[in-house]
Amino acid sequence: MNRMIGAALAVATLTVLTQSALAQPAGAPPPGMSMGGPAAATPVGIVVLQPQSVPLTTTLPGRVTASATAQVRPQVGGIITAVAVKEGQPVKAGDLLFTIDDKNYQAEVAAAEANLASANAQLPSAEAKVTRYETLVGSGGVSQSDLDTAKVELAQAKASVQSAEAQLAGKQITLDQTKITAPISGMLGTLNAEIGSLVTASQADALATIRTVDPSYIELVESSVNILALRSDGDADPAKTRPPLPKVNLTLEDGRLYDQEGTISSSDLVVSETTGTVTMRATIPNPERILLPGMFVRAHIAIGEQENAFLVPQRAVTFNSRGEPTAYFVTADNKAEQRVLTATRDMNNAWVVTAGVTAGDKLIVDGLQKISDGSAVAPLEVTISEDGVIAQDMSAIAAPAAAAADAMAPAGATAPDDAAATTTETAK
Repeated sequence: MNRMIGAALAVATLTVLTQSALAQPAGAPPPGMSMGGPAAATPVGIVVLQPQSVPLTTTLPGRVTASATAQVRPQVGGIITAVAVKEGQPVKAGDLLFTIDDKNYQAEVAAAEANLASANAQLPSAEAKVTRYETLVGSGGVSQSDLDTAKVELAQAKASVQSAEAQLAGKQITLDQTKITAPISGMLGTLNAEIGSLVTASQADALATIRTVDPSYIELVESSVNILALRSDGDADPAKTRPPLPKVNLTLEDGRLYDQEGTISSSDLVVSETTGTVTMRATIPNPERILLPGMFVRAHIAIGEQENAFLVPQRAVTFNSRGEPTAYFVTADNKAEQRVLTATRDMNNAWVVTAGVTAGDKLIVDGLQKISDGSAVAPLEVTISEDGVIAQDMSAIAAPAAAAADAMAPAGATAPDDAAATTTETAK
């Protein structure tokens, strides 16, 4: 029985080998072997790296705040008789906002004017008395004490005039305060009063709030550790000095870049003992009022320039088991070589690399899934757009492939016309 089973297995094995041999084209190498013996080189896209000056930047979260805020409150009491503005409109300093009933205040001004007129009426008589007594005191017509008394009366009359003038000025100020005006220029918020509302002097509730949003402030917080690191990088070249006012650009909540540039206008000189952070403030123009108080933004702050750095596209970088960034490069004999890089930070779609790369190195950015360390590669230089799209000319690789296809094709068959077409691949 065992002999019969062995014979059957041998026949089956011979049949499979025979069918496999018949399936191979005439002159084809055994399975697993290429036409030229060793495996063919893998086409890969490369970019040639060169050192460059890279802006030294840091990105911080921040909140937009108004550069000035004023809460409008009445300084006198009364009934509001007119509202001259609408919610949300821009106003300038001095614009009329509210009007308070002023009839009582006009009456007080009139009374103060009458008191001033009375005081002014008494002044000429006192002046004339002093002049007459000065003439008579020499001839003995009046005593010196009478003259002194007349002078005191004149001084009191003048003081009465000054007091009446001051009272009139105060009443006039109170009358003017029935016209509530904008103390600053900016955007008017919600109105908390309307015609007929009763208001009191210095009440707790504001009638309205005005916020100046052009320019706007950006409140930023940075850790002291990062500030020390940035200063260390910026001071690496003693010949270079950081700009006195670092430039600031913003990314909005929806991912758009804000089209205005600002500067760091102030910062605390102390580190918070509880959070270990330093508070900074940036000032940025806001002519279109796109930035609103309370809005979250990301601020990109330019500290200076980092010399002799390489920008390595992020699509070409992976991380090994130790968390180190690695990338593949093409050696002089067209082999793939994996290296460990020193990447300090990211910038747009690239890593800023300071070690592991030299000028003129050929970085593999496309075809990475088909290679490993030591693989034979056929490099083809490509370009990468700002949005990560690779453009490459495949004619150098497609032509030999088309020739090989023609050699193996049946008689009368032709290669496709677009074998050397230019291809574009989106970064993954």
